[in-house]
Amino acid sequence: MNLRELVSALNDFASPALAESWDNVGLLVEPSPPHTVKTLFLTNDLTEEVMEEAVRKKADLVLSYHPPIFAPLKRVTWKTWKERLVVRALENRIGIYSPHTAYDAVPHGVNNWLTKGLGTCTSVPLHPSTAPSSPAEGTHRVEFCADAEHLDAVLSKIKDIPEISCLTTLPVRVEGEEQTRVSLNCSQKALLEVMALLSQNSLLYHKTEILLLQKPLLPHTGMGRLCTLSEPLSLSDTVERIKGHLGLPHVRLALGAGRTLESPVEKVAVCAGSGSSVLKGTEADLYLTGEMSHHDVLDAVANGISVILCEHSNTERGFLSELRDALTIHLQNKINIIVSEKDRDPLQVV
Repeated sequence: MNLRELVSALNDFASPALAESWDNVGLLVEPSPPHTVKTLFLTNDLTEEVMEEAVRKKADLVLSYHPPIFAPLKRVTWKTWKERLVVRALENRIGIYSPHTAYDAVPHGVNNWLTKGLGTCTSVPLHPSTAPSSPAEGTHRVEFCADAEHLDAVLSKIKDIPEISCLTTLPVRVEGEEQTRVSLNCSQKALLEVMALLSQNSLLYHKTEILLLQKPLLPHTGMGRLCTLSEPLSLSDTVERIKGHLGLPHVRLALGAGRTLESPVEKVAVCAGSGSSVLKGTEADLYLTGEMSHHDVLDAVANGISVILCEHSNTERGFLSELRDALTIHLQNKINIIVSEKDRDPLQVV
């Protein structure tokens, strides 16, 4: 496939618009066009060892779940390992694409894969995603009626205010008088200017309506998951299920206040990777994530919530095999998709 065609298909699989605002997702490194992709190489972390594996396996595009370029690069030299990744990629005509939190949000993504380790359960996003393009513009809609005497002057001033969109007028009859209904979309900042303008005329001001434009929630999409098990499990059984799903000999466990290994687990809050901000304040029997801050663990324990920490990328990497199969279908078997054998969590128990 042509690289740009493939990137479009990957964006359709999980829209970059679903990623968190702080994230750096999409095509990060692009060889000069035209660039044909025969082999797509999947990894959780793009380290130098993994990059050399991609070169040996003649990859044309690396899909790295974590973005290897996050903070801006001021130069591309051989001095730092992240700069060397870019150099090696371009030398070998290898593109780099990262989906990161877009894959966290989608229903067929990382968090849903992680919940499969709990057994049969129902799950909902902890922080639902909103439709990124609805409404298209503005945070508020302002509507008011004006007579012919004031209409032109008001519209002229409104059109000078930045961040105004969807301005429409409609003839209406109000209390037997011919007037014009004005409707416009605006940003939060522009709303203050619009209302300041309308407040100069008490007749306009008292006939003004303000509507908050809320984007609809996307079903089954968003950050984290709250899982309700079909049948409660003991905490010890839950630990064993998670270890089996992730292929780990050990996890870290903090017992919630008043809890034991035999305490029942029915509700589990899940977040792949780093879960502190996503899980915080959620009512559950158990938090399952890769890592949390020490003080957030203490807060959870004090509230009677047990915590299982598996190390950051251990809660993500196993998804790659499922992703390979899903992308094979999504891309209609047009390219060869392989999973890195060198990719691994940097931490191990010794």
